[in-house]
Amino acid sequence: MHAFADWLQATALSSSIKSASWLIPLLQSIHILTIGVVFVSSLMIVLRVLGYMRNDEAVGEVWQRFAPWMWGGVIVMGLTGLTLVVAEPVREFTTVSFWIKMLLVAVAVTGNALYGRSLMRVKRPAAVDFPLSAKAASLAIALVWLAIIFLGRAIAYDKEVWGSLSLHG
Repeated sequence: MHAFADWLQATALSSSIKSASWLIPLLQSIHILTIGVVFVSSLMIVLRVLGYMRNDEAVGEVWQRFAPWMWGGVIVMGLTGLTLVVAEPVREFTTVSFWIKMLLVAVAVTGNALYGRSLMRVKRPAAVDFPLSAKAASLAIALVWLAIIFLGRAIAYDKEVWGSLSLHG
């Protein structure tokens, strides 16, 4: 993987992205803002299932309101993240935090998609409570997004966070 990262970092595209001094901070800012949009959108759905917010609305209505924001944020986050990886592949590919974050992003996106599909099938009135299993799944989704946020920040401090497990050696 290190050889691929070295090759990618030497490409004209990677050099072009790095040469514009304003581009990486802009991309990082957009990336961070969109993870906020994704997390809060997902959190609103989670809080509805847990019974803490929007109890006067059916969960399908809450899903339809916040899912477009969540999925739009995931797309923007993916595009900015991919561009940041192209700009600094060695930095990204040599951190434990990056790889765990990518695994959790796949889990979160898949989980949200499957969970959203199951919520759309729920024909419960607004006031009906959800079973413990649905509440646990909601809480798990929120915790995975929180872990993604933490790991995104931990990339810059991988050796300090992971110690001897760090890929930096």
